[in-house]
Amino acid sequence: MPPFPFSAIVGMNDLRLALILNAIAPEIGGVLIRGEKGAAKSTAVRALAAVLPPVAVVAGCRFSCDPAQPADDCPDGPHTPAAATSRPTRLCELPVGTTEDRILGSLDLERALTAGVVAFEPGLLAAAHRGVLYVDEVNLLHDHLVDLLLDAAALGVAHIERDGVSVRHAARFLLVGTMNPEEGELRPQLLDRFGLTVQVVAPREPAARAEVVRRRLAFDAAPAAFAEQYAEAERALSARIAAARAALPAVRLPDRELTRIAAVCAAFEVDGLRADLVTARAALAHAAWAGRDEVTEADVRAAAALALPHRRRRDPFDAPGLAPEALGAALEAARADLADEVDHDPAPDEPNGHGATGPGDAGPGPRRGPDGPGGGVAARPPGDETPARGHTAGPSADGDRTPAAARPAAEAPARVVAPSSAAYRVRRLEVPGVGRGVPGRRSRAVTGRGAIVGAQVPPGRPRDLHVVATMLAAAPHQPARARRGPGLALRPADLRQARREGREGNLVLFVVDASGSMAARARMGAVKAAVLSLLLDAYQRRDKIGMVTFRGEAAELTLPPTSSVEVAAARLADLPTGGRTPLADGLLLAHRTLARERLRDPSRRALLVVLTDGRHTAGPRPGAAAALLARARVAAVVVDCETGRVRLGLAGALAAMLGAPVLGLAELATPGVGPNRAGGRRDRPAAPPLDDAAVGAGLAAAVRALRDAA
Repeated sequence: MPPFPFSAIVGMNDLRLALILNAIAPEIGGVLIRGEKGAAKSTAVRALAAVLPPVAVVAGCRFSCDPAQPADDCPDGPHTPAAATSRPTRLCELPVGTTEDRILGSLDLERALTAGVVAFEPGLLAAAHRGVLYVDEVNLLHDHLVDLLLDAAALGVAHIERDGVSVRHAARFLLVGTMNPEEGELRPQLLDRFGLTVQVVAPREPAARAEVVRRRLAFDAAPAAFAEQYAEAERALSARIAAARAALPAVRLPDRELTRIAAVCAAFEVDGLRADLVTARAALAHAAWAGRDEVTEADVRAAAALALPHRRRRDPFDAPGLAPEALGAALEAARADLADEVDHDPAPDEPNGHGATGPGDAGPGPRRGPDGPGGGVAARPPGDETPARGHTAGPSADGDRTPAAARPAAEAPARVVAPSSAAYRVRRLEVPGVGRGVPGRRSRAVTGRGAIVGAQVPPGRPRDLHVVATMLAAAPHQPARARRGPGLALRPADLRQARREGREGNLVLFVVDASGSMAARARMGAVKAAVLSLLLDAYQRRDKIGMVTFRGEAAELTLPPTSSVEVAAARLADLPTGGRTPLADGLLLAHRTLARERLRDPSRRALLVVLTDGRHTAGPRPGAAAALLARARVAAVVVDCETGRVRLGLAGALAAMLGAPVLGLAELATPGVGPNRAGGRRDRPAAPPLDDAAVGAGLAAAVRALRDAA
């Protein structure tokens, strides 16, 4: 079945432009597509591969060498003389559950040890060379695998080192990753490695939504006939991409535009110089796409709108984003600095100054409609705050798509919300024992990466050979195998695989007391600061998190377990307080939530963090619920939120029933480490808020000191 035609996609101008710019210049570094579920992210990526020009390759080369310039270090080389052939551009999809050897390629260790043959099996990086590598749900891929992909995309080379054998081959490809932010964010370091980013949402206008459904139904009913309607537009788009690729080396970047790029990047305080390089490369590609031989301000504007949103300096809980008015202000400031050198008048064929034309157009000129068979691919004018039909402009950093000025006053919740104090760096809370969960940075676990702590019989093909253990397993059998000469006579049963111990990510479920007793004496602000600090710690340790709150007459699953700590921070900021304290209901809901998650993900161990003063004024007594959690052997920590001179110690009693340690709010902070600030800086150490007893003791000591001095 043919893929959905790229030219038939309704709207999504920014996404199509970002994909085409990377198709013209893969050195831009790829595209990260962020968006809600069902927004046609995968459809757009798969449609792109069909319009990319065919690739000339060396016949029989597993690494797709270019016949005009075959790689000198190709494992299948040398290619002299090289027999050329042509094939369509490949789209290689990387599954979430892939392994490192499947990405890089692997050496056949069994053949190497038993037959003395060094055989290399290429991986997905070799298959994607000179094509498209698509990673769906890239935020769910293990961090070290994302590092491998981004390093190869940046260097254009895959390098495999294993057991003293080195293999190196070219790996230049268009990297495209898609993700749903609700499932968790990428680390800022990994976000920065993607060249461009686009936020995608489904169109909100009924007419646009109806057109999307109409075209999809027509395609599903008759794929070949539907694709034929757009065949001419697809051929024109493919030819234009090929022409832009050929013209790209001749496009010039004037010093004034390079200075403009540097000024815009400096205005947004992006770290490092990767943003400047990516913006310059994207501006060159945009100029080639528009048919110009020189970069203009319009190209810089379009490139910066795609290259800077995920690189701006931000708090870890903020979603990437770039306000169009902020970009316009930065460009205006740069234009003022270059007033003596830059001509401000737009070109005649660019009335709006953004210079983007459609894939169906023959060259620079007036844009055609975006939704027809030759629909345009254009960057939205940054000054335009009204989303076009099907446009990919995403929600604001706080997740609300509605401008603040447009929200009715009736939406404001009539409830008491306590503000949070500043977050601080907390000590690491761990699940006891050694698990086998997903790689992370919290609890001890047997993982594929880490220190070697032993050897084991491999469950399948050995991937991490333990040489010493293999020789020890084979040594007793040498007389029976009639060994002749030096070395060992090995059998497949002798092979041993390294057993490594590292750290795993856990499911951290917060159970937060939001009752009236917690709201007294501004205590909830300190509790929110503690939870926010623990959320930041979970973000850095790659945990899944969930939140149960209880107040009034019942408990509520405020946040189902997810990898998105940004959503958790937003829910925490809006958490109301007041009412009675149904502690038992909160513990029972936590038990049900953990049992359900254990069925969904048995390998991920859970850590229950209960933040309460231990009081219960509604519902049954908490003893039975605590015993239920204890029998399920749930690892738990109780954070005692009680303050004041008179303490009842109820949180300690709850901890004893759970079989868990108890910590005070002041004991959560890591000694000698300051609070986390936006941008990751560390200042002088700051302790959590002091309780009344500590304040009273400090005042008494001060009075005694004054008396002694007198």
